[in-house]
Amino acid sequence: MPFARAIDADIHYEDSGGDGPVVLLAHEFFMDRTMFASQMAALAPEFRVVAWDARGHGRTTDQGLPFTYWTAARDALTILDHLGVRSAVVGGTAQGGFTALRTALLAPERVAALILISTEAHGPTPEQSSATHEFLDEFFDTHSRLNAVSRLASWLIGEEECHRAPWTERWLVRDREGIEVAAGCLLGRDSVLHRLVDIACPALVIHATESGIARERATQLARGINGSTYLEIAGARLAVTMTHSGPVNHAIQQFLRATTPPAQTP
Repeated sequence: MPFARAIDADIHYEDSGGDGPVVLLAHEFFMDRTMFASQMAALAPEFRVVAWDARGHGRTTDQGLPFTYWTAARDALTILDHLGVRSAVVGGTAQGGFTALRTALLAPERVAALILISTEAHGPTPEQSSATHEFLDEFFDTHSRLNAVSRLASWLIGEEECHRAPWTERWLVRDREGIEVAAGCLLGRDSVLHRLVDIACPALVIHATESGIARERATQLARGINGSTYLEIAGARLAVTMTHSGPVNHAIQQFLRATTPPAQTP
């Protein structure tokens, strides 16, 4: 299995391979790299798609220490270094978008374009923090986990059982430690809204209307990045890459064809 070695973590990734421009994708909280299976199938081999597991998720292993999305941005750069890639399109869904934004701010010369899906530049509101804490209490209670998992599936995915079932099976056996540390990162994130003006690369912003992210926040993100492309997908939740893969793949493909240079390696 492919891993990129950070100072205190082994970052697991999946690589479609190929000679096309590299597209590095980071997943949503509570999910993993496999939420981009449709994008890997649709975009390769024209584009080389690399999807990776964040700390506390999937097959990535770390020391269980607190981290931030700036740490995650450095993990993204570690993967590019490991692959020998100088510049890539960097993107993600929800928390993956938080990471992508910080990657572009941390190393703008490494980010050719951004794909920002069901995400925002704000920090969490007090209401969001309170609701997340309440949910985690329910999730970690063995008597209420099944109900919590069902609600999580409805929130992230929707009601289509073909998409829900694989994830509910994984969530029912999730360990507490990794999720708690990752939740600390999620709830402790800083706002980068005021720094969007510093991002000069092209950006595609895809807003899922039922994601729980306010449309105002999504449009603020799009307006904040000069010349960005904005798309709404009606009726979609956070995991829009799975449930509405057709329009998502089409939008990404058109964006990449319009904005990406040939693949760059050292």
